[in-house]
Amino acid sequence: MREWLDHNDARPGEDDDRATGYPFGFMDEGAKREVRRSILKAVAIPGYQVPYGSREMPIARGWGTGGIQITLSLVLPEDVLKVIDQGCDGSVNAVNIKKFVQAVADVEITTDTRSATVIQTRHRIPEEPMTAEQILVLQVPYPEALREVEPSEAETRRMHAEADYSRMWLFLYEDIVKYGEISISYRFPVTVNGRYIMDPSPIPRWDVPKLHMADTLFLFGAGREKRIYAIPPHTRVEPLEFEDHLFRVEDFSGKVCARCGASDTFMDEIIDNEAGERLYYCSDSGYCDKRYGQCNNH
Repeated sequence: MREWLDHNDARPGEDDDRATGYPFGFMDEGAKREVRRSILKAVAIPGYQVPYGSREMPIARGWGTGGIQITLSLVLPEDVLKVIDQGCDGSVNAVNIKKFVQAVADVEITTDTRSATVIQTRHRIPEEPMTAEQILVLQVPYPEALREVEPSEAETRRMHAEADYSRMWLFLYEDIVKYGEISISYRFPVTVNGRYIMDPSPIPRWDVPKLHMADTLFLFGAGREKRIYAIPPHTRVEPLEFEDHLFRVEDFSGKVCARCGASDTFMDEIIDNEAGERLYYCSDSGYCDKRYGQCNNH
């Protein structure tokens, strides 16, 4: 059990002014305690959106402030942090978040999924299986799965409270009538622990099965919408589907990563205009780098 789950006392060095002029983790202890309490409630009620007082961060809302607040509230000095954006460790958003957290918490940074204790991500779940010792923090732009069928926040609250999800099922049925299948490519709605319909964040369908009965704690933070929700370890997460139209992931049969040779990962399609070719590369850059290094060593 992590230290902050055992008690809310300030950690060693918490009140010390750092070289940056900010307390450890940038946020004040009261703000971090509120986020931790919201996380505990979210873990106790899987899939339920817990409101919290989202603070101002030194980046604009919509660029991962919810995930950053969760990370800053739970990170410990001994943690190892990994940040990815669309699977990439080197994107502008991921690099800037890593630099910020390292500046205010002085934690070690890694691109290796297996080495990280806290992983913050935008729109992807790492390809390598994670363990019970790790926490995955997802940045969420729109936490409400029912927003496609109901614009009113008060009404969606009522629908969740009464488990009234008929309009969501009708939405999926109409999608099948129109396209012949459920055409949702990301943010595929799931049922958590047999109770709440939840938005898994804009991850591709490829990543949805990784949420089911996982060893890892998944935390979802929406800073702009002021919501935190969670999927605890070993929790049932089932995508919405019909008996005659089952959920399916993206099909990359016959596709191979042009860099590392992987054929069992989520791929990004790149068009080479000069050669007139379609190339595929692993979306998870850290996994691709590891495989590429292993292939070269052998």
